[in-house]
Amino acid sequence: MTADRPDTATATDRDEGRVATVRGARRAMIVAVVGSLVVASAMGIVALLSGEFGDLQGRIVLTTLVVAAFGTTALCHLAVVTRAVRVVGFVGLAGSVGAAACALVLIWRDWDVPSGGEEGLFKALIVLTILAVSLAHANLLLLLSGRRHAAIRIGLAVTLIAIAVVAVMIVIPVLTDGEVPGSDDGWYWRWLGVAGIVDALGTIALPVLGLVLRPPRTDPPGPASWADRAGRADQTERAGPADRTQQTGRPWWAGQQTDRAGQTVQAERAGQADRTARAVGPAGRAGQADQTARTGDQIERAGQEARPEQPRTVRLVLDLPPDLAARLDEHAGGGSWENAALDVLHRGLP
Repeated sequence: MTADRPDTATATDRDEGRVATVRGARRAMIVAVVGSLVVASAMGIVALLSGEFGDLQGRIVLTTLVVAAFGTTALCHLAVVTRAVRVVGFVGLAGSVGAAACALVLIWRDWDVPSGGEEGLFKALIVLTILAVSLAHANLLLLLSGRRHAAIRIGLAVTLIAIAVVAVMIVIPVLTDGEVPGSDDGWYWRWLGVAGIVDALGTIALPVLGLVLRPPRTDPPGPASWADRAGRADQTERAGPADRTQQTGRPWWAGQQTDRAGQTVQAERAGQADRTARAVGPAGRAGQADQTARTGDQIERAGQEARPEQPRTVRLVLDLPPDLAARLDEHAGGGSWENAALDVLHRGLP
């Protein structure tokens, strides 16, 4: 049994607090999305029934739609903030917040008074929106990053590259005001179309493959052959006390006590048989031999009871969901998953 690390309890509490915070943020985003859609729908119904739809009503509807769009992308980003790829989720959240802020400024500004910064705001809105949507798309696909099947891993990598290529190729013309690629370069848009097709193909195919393809299973080892057992026994015999303790799971002196108990039983049985042969004649040797055998069996059973019990272990093979595997990896802190799982079981079981 491995010793508990001193910071294990602190790390566990920190992980639980992080999960609770993310769960609360998801609920808040869901409420914001649903509430915004309800408000926008109500405003549209009122405008249709009353026949009045002015500038203020239009801004309110656009604001609710912006909040709903922000909440939708934020939910996608929050899906990975508790995993190993949490950096992508935080960057996506920053892009969503920036895009929502630019949109709200453009909606509620006074267009009768020109300020000269409209073009910059529009460019920032487009770039940040592309960033937020692309990372939301990538974060949903990154939920499959814990799958071990080679086809899913390769397809995920290709699809993420395609998402990045599409985003960059759309942003470049916006930032350069169309100077790149220019008006006569048709190959630029053709390659953009190719990247978009690969992006769409991966987006559709990967979730289906995740449902169809099962992760490779590791078969438990079969019974060892006599040659392997003999080799391990010889290796254990040649090992020193510390190595012998690590290999057998018992203190090195436990084996010596067991051997001495067996030798004592054999010596006692031999001495008892010799005394019996000398004390009785040929006629009574048969009955005495039977009594000696019973006495020897009693002594052997007493020696077996004196032997320390060998620790019994049970091998478990678990298929963990990706979220539990990521949390176990964080709990391990770069160490062994086996030790981390044992620590969790010791803390959770009564």
